[in-house]
Amino acid sequence: MSTQADLDAFLSRLAQPLQFVPTMGGLHDGHGELIRRAAAHGPVLVSVFVNPLQFGPAEDFDRYPRSLETDLSLADRCGAAALWAPSVQMIYPDGACPSRNAADGLQQHLCGAGRPGHFDGVVTVVARLLHLVRPASLWLGEKDWQQLVILRRLVADLCIPVKVQGVATVREADGLAMSSRNRYLTPAERHQAATLPAALRAADATTPLDIIRSMLSAAGLEVEYVERVDPITLQPCGSETAISLLAAAVRCGTTRLIDHVFLMTRQPLVAIDGPAGAGKSTVTRAFAERMGLIYLDTGAMYRSVTWLVQKSGVDPTDAAAITPLLQSLDLQLRSLPCSGQQVLVNGEDVSEAIRSPEVTGLVSVVAAHRCVRQALTAQQKAMGAKGGLVAEGRDIGTAVFPDADLKVFLTATVGERARRRALDLEQRGFPVPERSELEAQIAERDRLDSTREEAPLVKAADAVELITDGMSIDAVIDALVEQFRSRVAEEVWPTPGD
Repeated sequence: MSTQADLDAFLSRLAQPLQFVPTMGGLHDGHGELIRRAAAHGPVLVSVFVNPLQFGPAEDFDRYPRSLETDLSLADRCGAAALWAPSVQMIYPDGACPSRNAADGLQQHLCGAGRPGHFDGVVTVVARLLHLVRPASLWLGEKDWQQLVILRRLVADLCIPVKVQGVATVREADGLAMSSRNRYLTPAERHQAATLPAALRAADATTPLDIIRSMLSAAGLEVEYVERVDPITLQPCGSETAISLLAAAVRCGTTRLIDHVFLMTRQPLVAIDGPAGAGKSTVTRAFAERMGLIYLDTGAMYRSVTWLVQKSGVDPTDAAAITPLLQSLDLQLRSLPCSGQQVLVNGEDVSEAIRSPEVTGLVSVVAAHRCVRQALTAQQKAMGAKGGLVAEGRDIGTAVFPDADLKVFLTATVGERARRRALDLEQRGFPVPERSELEAQIAERDRLDSTREEAPLVKAADAVELITDGMSIDAVIDALVEQFRSRVAEEVWPTPGD
């Protein structure tokens, strides 16, 4: 289909959320993987439109692969519901000229530096396509990482109601990233081109960029750039960045090729902070399971110390009396099937006891002691040294893991948290105070947590605030996944089961 009427008729028949895969044609198995992944979530519309705005004057617009019948066959074979090939007039009824600008900070480096105006053309056409198609999800390949980051910014800046889904780079048997432009290569050039992914894969966080440039040049490739950047800001970085993007562009004969790898000094870290009763434990545990991360319940750790203080008959305001308990503390957190967690203090299972109103009422007092904060923070940092985990608490993003790849400040209004607390108490069989009393308790705990001298509850400057009033648990988890994926690529940390 190619007309507006065709598109409108297709959209009118949909009974499920539409998945959209925009392409410029010349479809290959990389596009096929996008379509297959998208088809698991609903009907897929594939667009084929060679966008004149993203080609420079000396680039390959005229010879770019155009094979509509072949594209249609591949799209159908991979599960697409329809293929839409609009005309330039339909996409740009007022003429083909950029109407939107890509974020300047995101195109200063990599392909943006050498292709002025390219990403302005990309965001213009995608904004137009999304306006016409109105999909639930937009599926893009991580191969064009800079483009993916820029389009995520476009969607966020314009508040477009679409979920951006990235799919890991698909490669040929020799490691070359699949691209429509690969068909330009002669057999000899194809052999040369395989040096690009090989040189990037051979690098680590300490490899000088000049070494990589030399490897590429020695293979007869003309190097346009080799850069190491922060994958979120796309600004140059070094080994201080735990997850970085090593990217390169070369010319092999007349063909321009791009590729990248992610360099990691540790696995991903996620820090979720927020006030008491915001639902952090529930959603963090479920988010960790969905993403294959270890769940570190720091709140349970502080509750465990509070429980031990109570059991030992120690004054919870006396730090000197608490210190000996910490020196002999054996605290263990064990994951259980179906997202459960067992908490052991000196060999005793306290999983339920630490959730009692008595412990809840004193945990802020005990947690405020420097000796307690220092002991548990040291233990948490040791647990997180290798990464691969998500932790929740009050100061995870500010004191424990200030270098976390994603920081979230998860909160809700006092009234909403009181409602949730009442429901939790009722389900656990504890007495339920009046709502006004619960709200007063929560407000007072907020005050204590945010004003304590040692590691107060403060939203980290680079944290994403997520207010969960009116959101279901699944909606909150989906929001966390979306934030995680905007920072950590599928290539770095594949989603379990995908």
